[in-house]
Amino acid sequence: MQLKLKRMMAAFAVVAVLATGSVFASPPSATPESAAYLSQRASTLLADIQKETGELSANAETLGTFAWNPQYSWQSHAFYLERVKGHINAVGQRIAELQQIRDSVLPWQQQAISEVTSHAAQVAASTQAAIVHLRESQYREHLTTIADRSGDMKQTVDKFLNYEKAQQNYEEAQQSIYSWKTS
Repeated sequence: MQLKLKRMMAAFAVVAVLATGSVFASPPSATPESAAYLSQRASTLLADIQKETGELSANAETLGTFAWNPQYSWQSHAFYLERVKGHINAVGQRIAELQQIRDSVLPWQQQAISEVTSHAAQVAASTQAAIVHLRESQYREHLTTIADRSGDMKQTVDKFLNYEKAQQNYEEAQQSIYSWKTS
């Protein structure tokens, strides 16, 4: 149990270091134009993560079914683990960019970055642990965690992007009402 916790913490630390990028990098300057651009960039990156997590979740769900179905070979497991690893690495690259602009984006985007980073770290840790334990009894637990946390990550991104869309619709409705009153 303690060894498992240590491995998870080590994997989390690796993801955290990779996701934050250089600690010494200077944050981008926040002018009105750049703040708007960075906010749009954050939304684009979150949309990319949403697409990636859709594919990740599908592969993770397949792995989750493998956890309780012994008829598949370890090569099948390894194939899907490699696919999950590829998706989580792609998500990690986008999170790294999000972390660099985090202080210059909207509050809801900052919260989205925090929550998605947390879910990604959990998926990355479980994926690494599953790879290490591919032929051991703990493997099933890791597959279940990968499937669960991948789904959580996708739902989190969906929720925040739906929030952004609702906010945009609200602002458009306000503008429309204002235009109607002044005509």
